[in-house]
Amino acid sequence: MEDLVADDSSTQKEELMKPMRKIRPNEVMKRGARVHVPVSIAETRISKRYDAIPSGTLYPNADEIKYLQRLVIYKDSAIIVLNKPPKLPVKGNLPVHNSMDALAAAALSYDYDEGPKLVHRLDRESSGILLLGRTKDSVSHLQWLFSNINNAKSSCKAWNDACEVTYQRYWALVIGTPKEKEGIIHAPLSKVLLNDGKTERVILAHHSSVEPRQEAVTEYRVLGPKINGCSWIELRPLTYRKHQLRVHCAEALGTPIVGDYRYGWFVHSRWKQMPRVDIEPTTGKPYKLRRPEGLDVQKGSVLSKVPLLHLHCRELVLPNIAKFVHVLKNSSEELHPSLSEQPDVLRFVATMPSHMRISWNLMSSYLV
Repeated sequence: MEDLVADDSSTQKEELMKPMRKIRPNEVMKRGARVHVPVSIAETRISKRYDAIPSGTLYPNADEIKYLQRLVIYKDSAIIVLNKPPKLPVKGNLPVHNSMDALAAAALSYDYDEGPKLVHRLDRESSGILLLGRTKDSVSHLQWLFSNINNAKSSCKAWNDACEVTYQRYWALVIGTPKEKEGIIHAPLSKVLLNDGKTERVILAHHSSVEPRQEAVTEYRVLGPKINGCSWIELRPLTYRKHQLRVHCAEALGTPIVGDYRYGWFVHSRWKQMPRVDIEPTTGKPYKLRRPEGLDVQKGSVLSKVPLLHLHCRELVLPNIAKFVHVLKNSSEELHPSLSEQPDVLRFVATMPSHMRISWNLMSSYLV
Protein backbone atom coordinates (compact mmCIF):
# COMPACT_ATOMS: atom_id res chain seq x y z
CA MET A 1 0.00 0.00 0.00
CA GLU A 2 2.81 2.40 0.87
CA ASP A 3 4.39 1.75 -2.54
CA LEU A 4 1.09 2.60 -4.27
CA VAL A 5 0.77 5.86 -2.32
CA ALA A 6 4.38 6.73 -3.13
CA ASP A 7 3.76 6.05 -6.82
CA ASP A 8 0.63 8.25 -6.80
CA SER A 9 2.45 11.12 -5.09
CA SER A 10 5.37 10.90 -7.52
CA THR A 11 2.95 10.90 -10.49
CA GLN A 12 1.21 14.00 -9.10
CA LYS A 13 4.55 15.76 -8.67
CA GLU A 14 5.50 14.95 -12.26
CA GLU A 15 2.18 16.33 -13.51
CA LEU A 16 2.60 19.52 -11.48
CA MET A 17 6.11 20.01 -12.85
CA LYS A 18 4.85 19.87 -16.46
CA PRO A 19 4.45 23.33 -18.05
CA MET A 20 0.86 24.46 -18.38
CA ARG A 21 -0.56 25.27 -21.80
CA LYS A 22 -3.75 26.79 -23.13
CA ILE A 23 -6.49 24.37 -24.20
CA ARG A 24 -7.91 24.85 -27.67
CA PRO A 25 -11.70 24.95 -28.12
CA ASN A 26 -11.70 21.88 -30.39
CA GLU A 27 -9.38 19.82 -28.19
CA VAL A 28 -10.73 16.57 -26.67
CA MET A 29 -9.84 16.18 -23.00
CA LYS A 30 -8.32 12.92 -21.78
CA ARG A 31 -9.65 11.12 -18.76
CA GLY A 32 -7.87 12.25 -15.61
CA ALA A 33 -6.53 15.46 -17.15
CA ARG A 34 -6.40 18.49 -14.87
CA VAL A 35 -7.74 21.90 -15.83
CA HIS A 36 -6.53 25.00 -14.00
CA VAL A 37 -9.11 27.83 -13.93
CA PRO A 38 -7.58 31.27 -13.22
CA VAL A 39 -10.81 32.80 -11.88
CA SER A 40 -12.61 31.21 -8.96
CA ILE A 41 -16.34 30.54 -8.89
CA ALA A 42 -16.71 32.97 -6.00
CA GLU A 43 -15.19 35.78 -8.03
CA THR A 44 -17.46 35.12 -11.01
CA ARG A 45 -20.46 35.53 -8.73
CA ILE A 46 -19.20 38.94 -7.67
CA SER A 47 -18.77 40.28 -11.20
CA LYS A 48 -19.42 38.77 -14.60
CA ARG A 49 -16.67 40.18 -16.76
CA TYR A 50 -18.64 40.72 -19.93
CA ASP A 51 -21.96 42.01 -18.61
CA ALA A 52 -23.07 45.41 -19.89
CA ILE A 53 -22.49 48.37 -17.59
CA PRO A 54 -25.67 49.64 -15.93
CA SER A 55 -25.69 53.36 -16.67
CA GLY A 56 -27.24 54.08 -13.30
CA THR A 57 -24.03 53.06 -11.56
CA LEU A 58 -21.97 55.71 -13.40
CA TYR A 59 -21.67 59.20 -11.98
CA PRO A 60 -19.52 61.33 -14.32
CA ASN A 61 -17.88 64.31 -12.69
CA ALA A 62 -18.36 67.89 -13.90
CA ASP A 63 -15.35 67.78 -16.22
CA GLU A 64 -16.52 64.56 -17.89
CA ILE A 65 -20.01 65.98 -18.38
CA LYS A 66 -18.62 69.17 -19.95
CA TYR A 67 -16.34 67.12 -22.21
CA LEU A 68 -19.23 64.96 -23.45
CA GLN A 69 -21.45 67.99 -24.00
CA ARG A 70 -18.72 69.64 -26.09
CA LEU A 71 -18.93 66.64 -28.43
CA VAL A 72 -22.60 67.38 -29.15
CA ILE A 73 -23.10 69.03 -32.55
CA TYR A 74 -26.92 68.85 -32.59
CA LYS A 75 -29.75 68.24 -30.14
CA ASP A 76 -33.54 68.34 -30.47
CA SER A 77 -36.47 66.58 -28.81
CA ALA A 78 -35.80 63.28 -30.59
CA ILE A 79 -32.06 62.88 -31.25
CA ILE A 80 -28.57 63.88 -30.16
CA VAL A 81 -25.68 63.91 -32.66
CA LEU A 82 -22.09 63.62 -31.40
CA ASN A 83 -18.68 63.92 -33.04
CA LYS A 84 -17.02 60.86 -31.51
CA PRO A 85 -13.25 61.05 -30.95
CA PRO A 86 -11.03 58.06 -31.82
CA LYS A 87 -10.11 55.38 -29.27
CA LEU A 88 -13.34 55.89 -27.31
CA PRO A 89 -15.38 52.65 -27.24
CA VAL A 90 -19.02 52.98 -28.24
CA LYS A 91 -20.45 49.90 -26.54
CA GLY A 92 -18.95 49.02 -23.17
CA ASN A 93 -18.55 45.86 -21.12
CA LEU A 94 -17.81 45.76 -17.41
CA PRO A 95 -14.05 46.47 -17.67
CA VAL A 96 -14.76 49.47 -19.94
CA HIS A 97 -16.29 52.25 -17.87
CA ASN A 98 -15.71 55.06 -20.35
CA SER A 99 -17.82 53.74 -23.23
CA MET A 100 -19.92 56.22 -25.14
CA ASP A 101 -23.28 54.53 -24.54
CA ALA A 102 -22.87 54.35 -20.76
CA LEU A 103 -21.43 57.84 -20.34
CA ALA A 104 -23.98 59.41 -22.68
CA ALA A 105 -26.83 57.71 -20.81
CA ALA A 106 -25.46 59.10 -17.55
CA ALA A 107 -24.40 62.59 -18.68
CA LEU A 108 -26.52 63.62 -21.69
CA SER A 109 -30.05 63.21 -20.38
CA TYR A 110 -30.44 67.01 -20.07
CA ASP A 111 -34.08 67.58 -19.06
CA TYR A 112 -35.20 64.00 -19.82
CA ASP A 113 -35.70 61.29 -17.20
CA GLU A 114 -33.58 58.80 -19.17
CA GLY A 115 -30.41 59.25 -21.15
CA PRO A 116 -30.15 58.75 -24.94
CA LYS A 117 -29.67 55.34 -26.56
CA LEU A 118 -27.38 54.35 -29.44
CA VAL A 119 -28.95 54.06 -32.88
CA HIS A 120 -25.85 52.83 -34.74
CA ARG A 121 -22.20 52.12 -33.85
CA LEU A 122 -18.71 53.15 -34.81
CA ASP A 123 -15.56 51.14 -34.25
CA ARG A 124 -13.51 52.07 -31.20
CA GLU A 125 -10.59 53.33 -33.35
CA SER A 126 -12.75 55.28 -35.83
CA SER A 127 -14.23 58.74 -35.33
CA GLY A 128 -17.07 60.92 -36.54
CA ILE A 129 -20.83 61.27 -36.38
CA LEU A 130 -22.61 59.14 -33.80
CA LEU A 131 -26.41 59.22 -33.57
CA LEU A 132 -28.38 58.69 -30.35
CA GLY A 133 -32.13 58.62 -29.85
CA ARG A 134 -33.72 60.43 -26.93
CA THR A 135 -37.08 58.64 -26.86
CA LYS A 136 -38.20 55.05 -27.36
CA ASP A 137 -40.13 55.98 -30.50
CA SER A 138 -37.21 57.80 -32.13
CA VAL A 139 -34.78 54.97 -31.27
CA SER A 140 -37.04 52.27 -32.72
CA HIS A 141 -37.78 54.15 -35.96
CA LEU A 142 -34.13 55.08 -36.54
CA GLN A 143 -32.93 51.55 -35.82
CA TRP A 144 -35.38 50.29 -38.44
CA LEU A 145 -34.07 52.93 -40.81
CA PHE A 146 -30.45 51.80 -40.41
CA SER A 147 -31.27 48.07 -40.56
CA ASN A 148 -33.78 47.97 -43.43
CA ILE A 149 -35.15 51.10 -45.08
CA ASN A 150 -38.23 49.25 -46.37
CA ASN A 151 -39.28 48.31 -42.82
CA ALA A 152 -39.00 51.96 -41.76
CA LYS A 153 -41.48 53.25 -44.33
CA SER A 154 -45.05 54.24 -43.44
CA SER A 155 -48.15 55.71 -45.04
CA CYS A 156 -46.67 59.25 -44.80
CA LYS A 157 -45.18 60.16 -48.20
CA ALA A 158 -42.96 62.92 -46.81
CA TRP A 159 -41.38 60.48 -44.34
CA ASN A 160 -40.82 57.86 -47.06
CA ASP A 161 -39.16 60.45 -49.32
CA ALA A 162 -36.90 61.52 -46.45
CA CYS A 163 -35.94 57.88 -45.81
CA GLU A 164 -34.90 57.46 -49.45
CA VAL A 165 -32.23 60.19 -49.19
CA THR A 166 -30.68 58.87 -45.96
CA TYR A 167 -26.95 58.17 -46.21
CA GLN A 168 -23.62 58.20 -44.38
CA ARG A 169 -20.32 59.29 -45.91
CA TYR A 170 -16.92 58.35 -44.54
CA TRP A 171 -13.50 59.69 -45.44
CA ALA A 172 -10.53 57.35 -45.23
CA LEU A 173 -6.83 57.43 -46.07
CA VAL A 174 -5.77 54.14 -47.67
CA ILE A 175 -2.43 52.63 -48.63
CA GLY A 176 -2.30 52.46 -52.42
CA THR A 177 -5.15 53.50 -54.70
CA PRO A 178 -8.11 51.53 -56.13
CA LYS A 179 -7.86 50.49 -59.76
CA GLU A 180 -11.12 52.29 -60.58
CA LYS A 181 -11.72 55.87 -59.47
CA GLU A 182 -15.24 55.08 -58.32
CA GLY A 183 -17.53 52.10 -58.09
CA ILE A 184 -19.79 49.87 -55.99
CA ILE A 185 -18.44 46.96 -53.94
CA HIS A 186 -20.77 43.95 -53.70
CA ALA A 187 -18.89 41.66 -51.34
CA PRO A 188 -20.75 39.57 -48.70
CA LEU A 189 -19.07 39.16 -45.32
CA SER A 190 -18.67 36.26 -42.88
CA LYS A 191 -17.45 36.06 -39.30
CA VAL A 192 -14.87 33.48 -38.24
CA LEU A 193 -13.03 32.68 -35.02
CA LEU A 194 -9.25 32.66 -34.98
CA ASN A 195 -7.14 29.88 -33.46
CA ASP A 196 -7.29 31.39 -29.96
CA GLY A 197 -11.03 30.59 -29.89
CA LYS A 198 -12.17 34.04 -28.80
CA THR A 199 -10.96 36.60 -31.36
CA GLU A 200 -13.58 37.28 -34.03
CA ARG A 201 -12.55 38.24 -37.54
CA VAL A 202 -14.68 39.49 -40.44
CA ILE A 203 -13.69 38.20 -43.88
CA LEU A 204 -15.06 38.21 -47.41
CA ALA A 205 -17.55 35.36 -47.71
CA HIS A 206 -16.82 32.53 -50.14
CA HIS A 207 -19.49 30.53 -51.94
CA SER A 208 -18.00 27.27 -50.66
CA SER A 209 -17.86 28.49 -47.05
CA VAL A 210 -20.14 26.99 -44.39
CA GLU A 211 -20.22 30.17 -42.27
CA PRO A 212 -23.36 32.34 -42.54
CA ARG A 213 -22.93 35.28 -44.88
CA GLN A 214 -24.28 38.82 -44.79
CA GLU A 215 -24.82 40.99 -47.83
CA ALA A 216 -22.56 44.05 -47.77
CA VAL A 217 -22.57 46.88 -50.32
CA THR A 218 -20.36 49.99 -50.33
CA GLU A 219 -20.06 52.86 -52.79
CA TYR A 220 -16.62 54.46 -53.05
CA ARG A 221 -14.97 57.40 -54.79
CA VAL A 222 -11.30 58.37 -54.96
CA LEU A 223 -10.84 62.01 -53.89
CA GLY A 224 -7.49 62.63 -55.59
CA PRO A 225 -4.27 61.13 -56.96
CA LYS A 226 -1.94 58.88 -54.98
CA ILE A 227 0.61 60.88 -52.99
CA ASN A 228 3.48 59.08 -51.27
CA GLY A 229 1.73 55.76 -51.72
CA CYS A 230 -1.57 56.84 -50.12
CA SER A 231 -4.95 58.03 -51.39
CA TRP A 232 -7.94 59.72 -49.81
CA ILE A 233 -11.24 58.02 -50.64
CA GLU A 234 -14.89 58.60 -49.82
CA LEU A 235 -17.00 55.63 -48.69
CA ARG A 236 -20.78 55.38 -48.57
CA PRO A 237 -22.11 52.17 -46.97
CA LEU A 238 -25.44 50.95 -48.36
CA THR A 239 -25.56 48.22 -45.71
CA TYR A 240 -24.36 48.45 -42.12
CA ARG A 241 -22.24 45.43 -41.20
CA LYS A 242 -19.51 45.14 -38.59
CA HIS A 243 -16.13 46.25 -40.01
CA GLN A 244 -17.71 46.47 -43.47
CA LEU A 245 -15.70 49.46 -44.68
CA ARG A 246 -12.40 48.18 -43.29
CA VAL A 247 -12.76 44.74 -44.89
CA HIS A 248 -13.99 46.14 -48.20
CA CYS A 249 -11.01 48.51 -48.37
CA ALA A 250 -8.43 45.90 -47.36
CA GLU A 251 -9.70 42.79 -49.16
CA ALA A 252 -12.06 43.92 -51.92
CA LEU A 253 -10.10 46.98 -53.09
CA GLY A 254 -6.67 45.80 -51.91
CA THR A 255 -6.03 49.17 -50.23
CA PRO A 256 -6.18 48.85 -46.41
CA ILE A 257 -6.92 51.93 -44.35
CA VAL A 258 -3.90 53.60 -42.76
CA GLY A 259 -3.73 52.49 -39.13
CA ASP A 260 -5.89 49.38 -39.65
CA TYR A 261 -3.52 46.72 -38.34
CA ARG A 262 -6.26 44.11 -37.93
CA TYR A 263 -7.09 43.85 -41.65
CA GLY A 264 -4.00 45.43 -43.18
CA TRP A 265 -1.06 44.20 -41.13
CA PHE A 266 0.78 42.59 -44.04
CA VAL A 267 0.57 45.74 -46.18
CA HIS A 268 1.60 47.92 -43.22
CA SER A 269 4.67 45.76 -42.62
CA ARG A 270 5.83 46.46 -46.19
CA TRP A 271 4.62 50.05 -46.38
CA LYS A 272 7.26 52.72 -46.76
CA GLN A 273 5.93 55.71 -44.88
CA MET A 274 5.96 59.25 -46.16
CA PRO A 275 9.35 60.46 -47.32
CA ARG A 276 10.18 64.14 -47.18
CA VAL A 277 10.10 64.57 -50.94
CA ASP A 278 7.68 63.27 -53.55
CA ILE A 279 7.20 63.63 -57.30
CA GLU A 280 4.60 66.15 -58.38
CA PRO A 281 2.15 64.12 -60.53
CA THR A 282 1.69 66.62 -63.39
CA THR A 283 5.23 67.94 -63.92
CA GLY A 284 7.30 65.02 -62.59
CA LYS A 285 9.42 67.40 -60.54
CA PRO A 286 10.26 66.78 -56.87
CA TYR A 287 7.49 68.09 -54.65
CA LYS A 288 8.05 69.06 -51.02
CA LEU A 289 5.14 68.37 -48.73
CA ARG A 290 3.62 71.45 -47.18
CA ARG A 291 4.18 71.63 -43.44
CA PRO A 292 2.68 74.64 -41.67
CA GLU A 293 5.00 76.26 -39.16
CA GLY A 294 4.63 74.86 -35.67
CA LEU A 295 2.78 71.76 -36.89
CA ASP A 296 3.37 68.68 -34.79
CA VAL A 297 3.56 65.88 -37.34
CA GLN A 298 3.26 63.09 -34.78
CA LYS A 299 0.08 62.34 -32.82
CA GLY A 300 -0.95 59.39 -34.94
CA SER A 301 -0.76 61.11 -38.32
CA VAL A 302 0.53 59.51 -41.51
CA LEU A 303 4.06 60.53 -40.50
CA SER A 304 3.84 58.86 -37.10
CA LYS A 305 5.68 55.58 -36.54
CA VAL A 306 2.37 53.98 -35.53
CA PRO A 307 -0.47 55.89 -37.26
CA LEU A 308 -3.96 55.81 -35.81
CA LEU A 309 -6.87 54.52 -37.87
CA HIS A 310 -7.71 57.05 -40.61
CA LEU A 311 -11.46 56.36 -40.88
CA HIS A 312 -13.94 59.14 -40.13
CA CYS A 313 -17.73 59.32 -40.45
CA ARG A 314 -17.85 62.82 -41.91
CA GLU A 315 -21.44 63.31 -43.10
CA LEU A 316 -24.90 62.04 -42.17
CA VAL A 317 -28.22 62.84 -43.84
CA LEU A 318 -31.40 61.46 -42.27
CA PRO A 319 -35.10 62.29 -41.79
CA ASN A 320 -36.07 64.91 -39.23
CA ILE A 321 -37.43 62.36 -36.78
CA ALA A 322 -38.64 65.08 -34.38
CA LYS A 323 -40.98 66.30 -37.14
CA PHE A 324 -42.37 62.89 -38.08
CA VAL A 325 -42.42 60.97 -34.80
CA HIS A 326 -46.04 61.88 -33.95
CA VAL A 327 -47.21 61.00 -37.46
CA LEU A 328 -45.47 57.63 -37.30
CA LYS A 329 -46.79 56.88 -33.83
CA ASN A 330 -50.41 57.54 -34.85
CA SER A 331 -50.04 55.99 -38.35
CA SER A 332 -51.30 59.23 -39.84
CA GLU A 333 -50.61 60.83 -43.21
CA GLU A 334 -51.15 64.44 -42.16
CA LEU A 335 -48.56 66.62 -40.43
CA HIS A 336 -49.50 69.09 -37.73
CA PRO A 337 -49.54 72.66 -39.17
CA SER A 338 -46.95 73.79 -36.61
CA LEU A 339 -44.48 71.16 -37.94
CA SER A 340 -44.94 71.76 -41.65
CA GLU A 341 -42.35 74.56 -41.73
CA GLN A 342 -39.60 72.36 -40.29
CA PRO A 343 -37.22 70.66 -42.77
CA ASP A 344 -37.95 67.06 -43.75
CA VAL A 345 -34.25 66.15 -43.83
CA LEU A 346 -31.32 67.00 -41.54
CA ARG A 347 -27.67 67.07 -42.65
CA PHE A 348 -24.66 66.95 -40.34
CA VAL A 349 -20.94 67.30 -41.04
CA ALA A 350 -18.26 66.46 -38.44
CA THR A 351 -14.71 67.78 -38.46
CA MET A 352 -11.89 65.24 -38.62
CA PRO A 353 -9.81 64.40 -35.53
CA SER A 354 -6.39 65.98 -35.13
CA HIS A 355 -4.34 63.06 -36.53
CA MET A 356 -6.42 62.99 -39.72
CA ARG A 357 -6.34 66.78 -40.08
CA ILE A 358 -2.54 66.68 -39.93
CA SER A 359 -2.45 64.00 -42.64
CA TRP A 360 -4.97 65.97 -44.69
CA ASN A 361 -2.93 69.18 -44.48
CA LEU A 362 0.20 67.33 -45.56
CA MET A 363 -1.46 65.69 -48.57
CA SER A 364 -4.29 68.00 -49.64
CA SER A 365 -2.66 69.88 -52.53
CA TYR A 366 -4.18 67.76 -55.29
CA LEU A 367 -7.45 66.66 -53.73
CA VAL A 368 -10.68 67.41 -55.54
